[in-house]
Parts: sequence; C-alpha cells; structure tokens
Amino acid sequence: MNRRKLIGLSGAFAANWTVGRRFARSTGGYPFTLGVASGQPSPDGFVLWTRLAVLPLAPDGLGGMSEPTSVIWEVAADEAMRNVVRTGTVEAYSRWAHSVHIEVTDLEPGRPYWYRFIALGEASPVGLARTAPMPDTKLVGMRFAFASCSNWQVGYFSAYRHMAAENPDLVIFLGDYIYEHTYANASAHKVVRKHDGSTAIDLTGYRNRYALYHTDPDLQALHTAAPCLMTWDDHEVENDYANEWSERMEIAPENFLRRRAAAYQAYYEHMPLRIRSMPQGNGLRLYDRFRFGDLVSFSVLDGRQYRTKQPCEVPPWRHGHVASESCTDRLDPERTLLGAQQERWLFDEFRRSEAAWNVIAQEQLVAHLRQRNRDGASGYWTDGWDGYPVTRQRVLDAIMATRLNNPVFIGGDIHSFWTTDLKADFANPSSATVATEFVGTSITSDPPPRETTLAVLPDNPHIRFFESRHRGYVAVDLTRDRMETRMQIISDRRDPKATVSTLKRFVVESGRAGAIFA
Repeated sequence: MNRRKLIGLSGAFAANWTVGRRFARSTGGYPFTLGVASGQPSPDGFVLWTRLAVLPLAPDGLGGMSEPTSVIWEVAADEAMRNVVRTGTVEAYSRWAHSVHIEVTDLEPGRPYWYRFIALGEASPVGLARTAPMPDTKLVGMRFAFASCSNWQVGYFSAYRHMAAENPDLVIFLGDYIYEHTYANASAHKVVRKHDGSTAIDLTGYRNRYALYHTDPDLQALHTAAPCLMTWDDHEVENDYANEWSERMEIAPENFLRRRAAAYQAYYEHMPLRIRSMPQGNGLRLYDRFRFGDLVSFSVLDGRQYRTKQPCEVPPWRHGHVASESCTDRLDPERTLLGAQQERWLFDEFRRSEAAWNVIAQEQLVAHLRQRNRDGASGYWTDGWDGYPVTRQRVLDAIMATRLNNPVFIGGDIHSFWTTDLKADFANPSSATVATEFVGTSITSDPPPRETTLAVLPDNPHIRFFESRHRGYVAVDLTRDRMETRMQIISDRRDPKATVSTLKRFVVESGRAGAIFA
C-alpha cells in the first residue's frame, strides 16, 4: 500500500466515523447487528461478509438502511488488528440489502487471519478466517464440523456455541440454515421463541428471516470463530420443493420460480459467497470444490436446484412420501437429483482429485432405506436419494471407475445421526462397500419417529448406526491415516445454556471404506 492510498483510506475512515457517529446518535442504531462471517477459503484468500442493519427486522426488509454506505474492511495478521495486511473500501447498496462480499486475495497460504469492518462510525466484531494450504502441501491434519436444520422456533442454537469452542479449521452448513414456515396455532405448543412474522414467501420475508437468525449470539459466535462452506436444502425456499416445482401442485412453475428467486437472493445476501455466485435470473451457482493441501478435497453439491420433480406424486401434494416398490417412475434413467451439468462437473472432479481424502458434502441421507408406508407396504422415500436411485448409482459407479481415494459422504436433513456403508450394489448387501457416510442430527429441528425407523433397520443391514433422540452436530478430526468422527449432542435444545457431550465415535481408516466404532 502506498502513502497516497493510506492517506485516502484514513480520510475515508475519519469522514465515515464522523458521519456514522452522528447517524448512530440520531437513530440509536449499530450497523453490525447481524455479525460477520468468512467463507470459501482458498490458498491465497477467502470471502468476508457482513450486512449493515441498524434495525434488523425493519418491516421493509432493508434493516433500517436506505442510502449507499461506505464500508471499510481490514485483514490483519494478528488478533489485535495492529498488523493490517489488506484493507479497502466498498459501497453497500439497498439492491443487496446493504450486504457486502469481499474477495480477499494475495494472502499467505495455510494460516489464520483476522478481519473486521468499519461503517457509520462503528467497528464490527473481529472475526477469524483462514487461508487453505497450497494443493501440494503435505497437510498433517485438520478439524472440521458440520451442521444442519436449525429451526429458530423450537430451540436455542447452543450447538453452534459448542461447535465454535471446538476451534475447527472449517465449518460446513448442510442445509435448512433457516426455516421459511412459521408455526400456526395448532403447533403453538412447540414454540420456544417466535419467528419474526408469517411464513416467508417474498424477498422482504426471506431477508427478515435471515436477519432474525443472524441476530442469534451463538450463530454469530460460530461465524466469528471459523470460515465456512455451505449448501442449502429445502427450507431456505419451501418444504420439499424440487427445481421449479412447489410441493403444492396447484402452484404453477412460473409463479414458484418467482418465490425461489427471492429466496435465492436473500440466501446470497446473507452468506459469505463469492461474486460469481451472485443470482442470475432465478438461479444461483452453489456447487463447488475446495482443496486443503493434499489431505482432503471437499465437493459441495446442490441437490435442490436442478433435480427432477419427485416420483409418483400424490395429489394435491408433490412432497416426499414413502412410495411402494411398485413406483417404477423412480427408476427412470432420465431422472436426476443433481442435473446433468453438475453430474459431469462432479465426475470430472473425481478424475482430477489427488487428495488423500474426498469428502462429498450434500444435504440428505444417501444410503437407500427400505421403509414401510401407511399401508404396511415396502417402499422408499421420494424426496431424497431414494427417489433418484439412478443418480446415486451413477455417482457410486464414477467413484469406483476413478478409484477415488477415501470417499466419504456427509449429510443432514433427516434430524438424526446415521452411519452407513454405501454399497456397490444396493440390491446385494454383501457387495463391496464403495464409500462411507455420516449424517448429522439437527441443531434444533424435530426428530423422525424413532421406533418406526428402528423397526425397518433389519431390512437395511448396511445401516451401521442410527439415533434420533438428540440434537447436536458432528465434529471430524482428519489425518492422513484416519478420519475420526464424533457425534456431539446437547443436553436440551430448549435451554440456551445447554451442555455438550459425545454420543458416539467412529473411525474410517485410510484405504478401507466403512466406519468402525472407536
């Protein structure tokens, strides 16, 4: 940085500080009420995010902001922010709800950095970010954690606080970061803390729902403590939607796509995503690959935006149900969960990967689960991978064909813990185990019926572990030789000071698919 630029930034800071102090005194507002976050680390940088909102739940969805506002960002090599190594100024506009996405580059690989924002005379909290090691770095180990399904209404986000205390190198959000629906009177007994309003269906509604969730101190603490990767599931838009199809059959695709576009824009406005993910039309590119030295490659998938609608619909609904084995529609080879373009991209990533471990991060349970419907007939759930078994087989075939090193799938959605063996031939339980799968329980959301699931486990010998009675997250310690997975549970989702403990530990040994109890 030359002297002229430094003087210019200092002048901008002084002017912004003066105007901001005047603004803060007149409105009583603090602009960083939604916290800060970092994400999508690369060897030379990462993404920094914040959104200015002096009134987070303003009725117009703009957080009490209206005019373009200058935001200074700083990245330092020390937590005290004395050794600032990168800085700049960006304008925050109402078009994007005064959110900012800073793509920081030219940093050193494989090390921590600290960052903050300054706007309207106020400084944000200081967050911790990390650059990824270079792809050829022989990384000894790392820790990451993953979580899903955080429904504000039914509990507190204590699990996020405990995740932050794990000091992970990376956090992965696997969908249902928010819940779009608000419980009606019949479900009022479930409510621990209320949503900001009615069910979100437009841009204002989605913006305020994200703003509400971002005011949670435990979620803010987690985002401040570690960089993140993210994908979505259904509740970022609507329960069990698929591509352009609402779960309600009477809603025309063109009408639903308008709602989806609003939801996708709000998602972008509230996540540390790169500019290339900025919504285009009614779509948003989310799937991507992230490499951490030669130790691990993370392939983050999008299983909602491009999927074929669920098979064997039951009017007036399109949402998931247990379809009997006579539902041949689910076996149609033209059906897809990921879309042709994302599948090609994923298989190319399999061919190129030289990492010791390959983690496929996505939203749902991948393993097949033979269930019973209400009539007692054997069948499969239509809204997950069981509704798209041909896609699943193509993915597993590609893993075998490319001889992908140590493939491990992680997922969420089902509000319970699972450990499964993904088989080369799902019809043959004795066939080779191709990959290992871990599914995490919900942060707060209600579990599935435990006894119903336990009753069908004998029909599913590839399921190594299932437990639905606890809320929490999954922490993973990864070395070159092994992956140790801890299923972490909180004492009570209704207690904001809930404690944490370990339910189960599993180990996957390098070169040997399948988990064993630790």
